[in-house]
Amino acid sequence: MLRPASQLSSTDLNNLLRALEIDVVALTQLALPAGYRAEMGMLDAPAIHFNLSGHGRISINGRPMMPLTPHLLIIVPPSTPFAVEVYRPDGKLTRIDRDCWKREDGLLRIAPPDETPVLVLICGFFNAGFGQSVGLFRDLREPVIEQFEPAEKIDSKLREVMDELLAQEIGTGAMAASLLKQVIVALVRRSLHSSQSWTDRFSILSDKQITRAFADMVARPGAAHTVQSLAYCAGLSRSAFMARFSDLFGRSPMVILRDLRMRQAARDLTTTAAPVDVVAHHAGYESRSSFVRAFRKAYDLDPTEYRHSARRREDKAGP
Repeated sequence: MLRPASQLSSTDLNNLLRALEIDVVALTQLALPAGYRAEMGMLDAPAIHFNLSGHGRISINGRPMMPLTPHLLIIVPPSTPFAVEVYRPDGKLTRIDRDCWKREDGLLRIAPPDETPVLVLICGFFNAGFGQSVGLFRDLREPVIEQFEPAEKIDSKLREVMDELLAQEIGTGAMAASLLKQVIVALVRRSLHSSQSWTDRFSILSDKQITRAFADMVARPGAAHTVQSLAYCAGLSRSAFMARFSDLFGRSPMVILRDLRMRQAARDLTTTAAPVDVVAHHAGYESRSSFVRAFRKAYDLDPTEYRHSARRREDKAGP
């Protein structure tokens, strides 16, 4: 039987969390008075809900309502509908329509006008993963629910994310992603000390031996990894490693490694002035031509074109 993710080594977990990339897809403030219900659509991305204040109820994927209390954080699986409502003694509920959806400087606020909210949530969609192939929450089937304490300041982190999105200054995307990553790391930490850890629900964390090899790939994508060396890292035979890795990730180790290397190369191209040959070597390629072919296949651009495109986007976003 596989051991739970809470028994992963601290080194493996640190490597994974250090390399975890966050992308904020959308963020919304939901403010509901008593007797109102908001129904949210589906996106192919995990959803995050954090209750800033007040009490209400949430239904996820049509299931029975569960209570919303202050400082409760919920991660909803991708492509999953959900509804939030606030009870009223007479039982009447008014569904919020599109007239109550107001976009302010790129941030969506959902609130009936001229009414005092009794429940305020921060709701949003995000991606968290390791390159294009591996998403941490992509295969989540059940919601992740954790009750935080005010002293843990999750609310202040999410408020900062909203402030960043409203400010729309240089580096807004990077800053918002960094702040949300702090929330996700806090969630992982909380789970590791919880009596009911949710981290073992994820395929990439459920098999300690495979995760050990994957963590090494994430930490050192440019190293001279082979199937044999990764199998040795996992403590498995080559055939057992290949079978278990492909079963967990749906792709072979070398395909995942190539994706991690392309992510490393894209980061180097956009954050350093290193020549393409140096970027290629750092990503584990001895041949510039093979690196360029792999990069073009991943991003539909040559490395130099990708770098110039990134700089043009930065210049356009500047003051």
